[in-house]
Amino acid sequence: MPRACRRPGLCAALTTGVLSVAALSVTAAPGHGAAPAVGFEMPFPCAQSWTGTTRSGHSPSARAIDWNRADDDGMPVVASAPGVVATAVPGGTRGYGRYVVVEHADGAQTYYAHLSAVSVVKGQSVDQGALLGRVGTTGNSSGPHLHYEQRAGGSVAEPWFHGARFVMGSTQASQNCVDVPVAGNFLGDTTAELVVYRRAERATFEIQRPGTAPKVLRFGTATDQPVVGDWDGDGRLNPGVRSPATATFSLRMPSGLQQVVLGAAADVPVAGDWDGDGRWEVGVRRAVDGVFRLRAPDGALTDVPLGDLGDLPVTGDWDGDGDTDLGVYDVASATFTLRRVDDDGVAWLAQVAFGSGDDLPVTGDWDANGRTDLGVWDPTSATFTLRQAPEPTAARADTSSVSFGRSR
Repeated sequence: MPRACRRPGLCAALTTGVLSVAALSVTAAPGHGAAPAVGFEMPFPCAQSWTGTTRSGHSPSARAIDWNRADDDGMPVVASAPGVVATAVPGGTRGYGRYVVVEHADGAQTYYAHLSAVSVVKGQSVDQGALLGRVGTTGNSSGPHLHYEQRAGGSVAEPWFHGARFVMGSTQASQNCVDVPVAGNFLGDTTAELVVYRRAERATFEIQRPGTAPKVLRFGTATDQPVVGDWDGDGRLNPGVRSPATATFSLRMPSGLQQVVLGAAADVPVAGDWDGDGRWEVGVRRAVDGVFRLRAPDGALTDVPLGDLGDLPVTGDWDGDGDTDLGVYDVASATFTLRRVDDDGVAWLAQVAFGSGDDLPVTGDWDANGRTDLGVWDPTSATFTLRQAPEPTAARADTSSVSFGRSR
């Protein structure tokens, strides 16, 4: 069930285990006034209202927006669209001050300037709605605001949000209200359910239940990072989130809330049963070097290098031995790299091409065979594509597609 790749870079067609590389195809950047190919949303969390203004002498262009709202100093700034961080300057004092540049499909870029704090690093893959930093007044700024640009072909373009050209001087509510794919055994049966984390001021985990309405667990906020795990060892997964601002995991279970501080703002959370004792622990994949840092029940930390900086982390029990293994997903080539450790302590790596360049990875035991399977979620159609095989690296596999969540 291949889909055409819509992101620049090396792209792989959907396969059942053999890497298949497609040719690169880049669309020309849109001109000034044209609707951009990228579906940009406002650079603020879901439902927040902001006023955007400019002036004739606005540098570098009157098409750049200065965003404000009451008491905006220190408020979160999020990615307008998925992409890769091309520039991250956490200590700038001149010009843009502290700022971030994200590169999107077709070479488009967005600029986020005068920040008080930067929460990402260069080379990091970021999803739409992910925290980039906080509003500030660093650099050449006379007061707190977010300086924002959409660029095409190297020049500042007219800004568009949610499919419409932005009118300078207007106040709008952000529709940057995206779903993030998750999966796991929440309902206590033998297979993993499909789940989306819905970014909102009061975020929710939406758990698919075929034939009836999704089960909704309200937990987290729009800028939190979702993470799920069996925190209490009862055989069911529970929701969790990590706040990038404080590097704090909040793990919810029937007995109460557990909090763990781990990592830096830019790190990506992971979870798994690292020692096979039935209780899941947390970890992070460090954004600065792509190293997994896993936390044991006693607080001890283990570092495992795997993949390249821009890869997205995944976890699962690839070999069915009860211990959670590590993996990464290369967005550009749509390739999973899976790591497992044998009985002699030797680490083995295997690659599986699956998905397309726009997809986000998801893993779960789709067929109840005790081994974690691979999957992807297409944000443009809100479709999960699931790969089922005796083991995740098998060359022959069945695939199925399920629509769940909100498309972007």
